[in-house]
Amino acid sequence: MTLIAEYGTILLILACLFGFFMAWGVGANDVANAMGTSVGSRALTIKQAIIVAMVFEFLGAYLAGGSVTQTIRSGIVDAEAISPDQMVFGMMAALLAAGTWLLVASIKGWPVSTTHSIIGAVIGFGAVGVSMDAVHWDGVIPIAASWVISPLLSGIVAFMIFISVHKLILDTDDPFANAKRYVPFYMFLVGFVVTILTLTKGLKHIGLELTGLESLGLALLAGVAVSSLGVGLLSRIKADPEADRTFHFASVEKVFAVLMIFTACAMAFAHGSNDVANAVGPLAAIVGVLQSGGDIAAKSVVPGWVLLLGAVGIVVGLATYGYRVIATIGKHITELTPSRGFAAELATATTVVGASSIGLPISTTHTLVGAVLGVGLARGIGALNLRVVGTIFTSWVVTLPAGAFLAIIYFFILTSIFG
Repeated sequence: MTLIAEYGTILLILACLFGFFMAWGVGANDVANAMGTSVGSRALTIKQAIIVAMVFEFLGAYLAGGSVTQTIRSGIVDAEAISPDQMVFGMMAALLAAGTWLLVASIKGWPVSTTHSIIGAVIGFGAVGVSMDAVHWDGVIPIAASWVISPLLSGIVAFMIFISVHKLILDTDDPFANAKRYVPFYMFLVGFVVTILTLTKGLKHIGLELTGLESLGLALLAGVAVSSLGVGLLSRIKADPEADRTFHFASVEKVFAVLMIFTACAMAFAHGSNDVANAVGPLAAIVGVLQSGGDIAAKSVVPGWVLLLGAVGIVVGLATYGYRVIATIGKHITELTPSRGFAAELATATTVVGASSIGLPISTTHTLVGAVLGVGLARGIGALNLRVVGTIFTSWVVTLPAGAFLAIIYFFILTSIFG
């Protein structure tokens, strides 16, 4: 109480800086990851991807990013075992630690899970700064399991979607005509799946309580709307025989490039609505404790300005440093075209929706990487850069202990400065 009363303003300013740093990391790594397939397949230029992400990530984060969030990340640390001082310094250390790890990973071009970064950091300060008993260690098991489950599931789904694209379009006598015939059905799927994803993972935060039937009805309508809009856009695309001489499917890929614009916008909105919580959740917890004079609530309302800070940080992170992770996802794992990038993005959205509906915790980052691997595998193991794949898997395993280690160091530095 005394510490909070004495240093309240300084702690609030520092917490905002650390929260912005963490949001910057989310933008530079996680959002860049989500845009990687669009850029790598050349459906969007990096500048266009940044503009799409800036608009839709910001809208998703600010409009549907969450009015209420758990103050103890995912229930990892027991709220009753922690003092207000420990909460403030611990969450500040967690934000700084996760932000630092995301900075390192982004410089190296490793697509890592921001959720695992912040959870690792909370585990670190909880275990050392509070007590080993204060950490719910059983919550770590699903995280470790997700390293395998997420990429495996999405890889299988992406493989199946890409095979269907081959059967229905690429391996037929007239791929261009069949692309125009079948792509509207894929567009319907994109609208349907991403709307379900947004309704179940994003808009529930703003208090829009829909029944399962209402969500299904809205998703069907969105699917029909996206498909209808897509048919209008596809009618303008003409076959280009000159380009087809160089690359047999050049005209077909132009059709899929239109589809990728829809998936990029929709994924950016859904991602912004869901993952901004990684940055604003701990910050909201600190603000709640400081403003209440030392009370720790199990849940706290996220002030609008905190959400805005997180949304701006995400956009700045993507615009300034997102290009390295975009290059890894879009170019270094396997060669992507619009049809392959589309299969990877739809598989990611489908897997996230499916896993969420049965309560399976999975990482969007791991899911997308798995989907890109699945698309690559559809062309044989030789189509994958196994050295890059090995580096990415190693970075996933290191993320949790790295976040924990850094959080412990920062926690003791902060408590020694203010204690």
